[in-house]
Amino acid sequence: MKGIGTVYYGEGIQEDLEKYRESALELGASRAAVIEASGIEVDELVTLKCRVPRCFGYGVCAHCPPHTVKPGELKEYLKRYRWAVFFTMDVPAGVIVREKTTIKERVEAYRKIFHIVSEVESRAFYDGYYLAVGFGAGSCRHTFCGQLEGCAALEGKKCRFSLRARPSMEAVGIDVYKMAAAAGWDIYPIGSSAKASDVPTGTLAGIVII
Repeated sequence: MKGIGTVYYGEGIQEDLEKYRESALELGASRAAVIEASGIEVDELVTLKCRVPRCFGYGVCAHCPPHTVKPGELKEYLKRYRWAVFFTMDVPAGVIVREKTTIKERVEAYRKIFHIVSEVESRAFYDGYYLAVGFGAGSCRHTFCGQLEGCAALEGKKCRFSLRARPSMEAVGIDVYKMAAAAGWDIYPIGSSAKASDVPTGTLAGIVII
């Protein structure tokens, strides 16, 4: 654990960022990169896709639109950050295609993304980057509370998974496709009518902003 001081802009930050990048890989990411916070693509059109056509997760939990951080808010917050660790994880396309036969594998994959995000964020926090914040993939409602009644946080109660649940990157307007392309990584859109056999691989993404 490091003390709080000039840690955000002091010596050693590049070494720390590389450590967090390596941590993401060790925890299960397929690829990870350190990027400047100014390179995070945020677009209101991303959250428009949450509503048109209406996503099954829209409005059902505290970390999904319209309840979470708005893209405009995030753009302002990012002006005060310098760096981020962006990562993706490859999964079989059949896991992403929404079929009842792959529910267990799908939930496990999304939980792994949340786990990587929360672990890297926690390590940064205890190193003194106490304002580090992470975003995962998919709806936390369906990832953690799919078998439970409602969203406790929306009911004014404590979130059942407060240290794991996060908004997804797309929920706050981050354009995951554009960011993956900018990093030189392949990513394929998988819609509700997609056939797993037609898609080379599925991709889930997460980010920790420091």
